[in-house]
Amino acid sequence: MQCEERFVRALRQDEQIMQDLRRVRELRLPNCYIGAGYIRNYIWDDLHGYARRELHSDIDVVYFDAVHLQEERDIELEQRLRAASGSSKWSVKNQARMHLRNGDAPYQSTEDALRFWPERVTAVAVQLDTDDQISICAPYGLEDLYALVVRKSPAFKDAAYYNERVRNKNWQEHWPKLTIVRA
Repeated sequence: MQCEERFVRALRQDEQIMQDLRRVRELRLPNCYIGAGYIRNYIWDDLHGYARRELHSDIDVVYFDAVHLQEERDIELEQRLRAASGSSKWSVKNQARMHLRNGDAPYQSTEDALRFWPERVTAVAVQLDTDDQISICAPYGLEDLYALVVRKSPAFKDAAYYNERVRNKNWQEHWPKLTIVRA
């Protein structure tokens, strides 16, 4: 529980993250979160004592809607978020169809989809409910995130892809306290 409280407290201190969570909440998408590098990198910066840096390529919005599977819907949602925020970094993906791209069995929820993301520390997402409470979706927990350990998610089967991905990301250049566990 200690990691979760620390995590929520850190997120609440960043007005940009809170504003982005409010924008995403306004979309009223089912099982919807902001996650991946946007959240992970913010926590890594915090743990390294860095001021907030924009070292993420996108703001990943993930949701689960088995009824509306069209990719065009995601593109329209991205455009709405970009117009509202002035940022071009928004990426919206309905996890109900992402299993097709990834070669997995159909996902049952956003949390189930996150289990198949390459790294445990990337499989972390948050949402803001109608009472302004932050909910966490982290199928592998937050312990690796706070221990600064990067390891392959158990459900992600392509070890070679994982190893190449973490090598290409050069995360230790930006966050030297990280420990990268090769698959």
